[in-house]
Amino acid sequence: MAKSLLVVDDSATMRKIITRTVRKAGLSVDDDIKEAGDGNEALTRLEEGNVDIILCDINMPGMGGLEFVKKVREDPTKASTKIIMISTESADELIDGVKADGADGYVTKPFTPETIQKELTPYM
Repeated sequence: MAKSLLVVDDSATMRKIITRTVRKAGLSVDDDIKEAGDGNEALTRLEEGNVDIILCDINMPGMGGLEFVKKVREDPTKASTKIIMISTESADELIDGVKADGADGYVTKPFTPETIQKELTPYM
């Protein structure tokens, strides 16, 4: 069964790149991948329907990825939703902190279909 995805990034171009890369990775995802430009918009998208996996940037105006992860994890109805962060930030302390706050995985930009496949496969 295909998984539903939500791609959260303030850059529309980056959202398209992430979506295209997920498709190139050959993963079983819904045809309709949802998108959001920041954490606030992403919370709205989550209320509109079920999302299995979120791919989220860290640095965004409005509500950034760090705050977004915390908000999602406060909602017990979203406990099974997997959150994979995608960012240019690569400091080990940041990655460890994001995972401690509830992110399930982390991908550093730039990424390849193989990188995305490796990170998402356990949740498919």
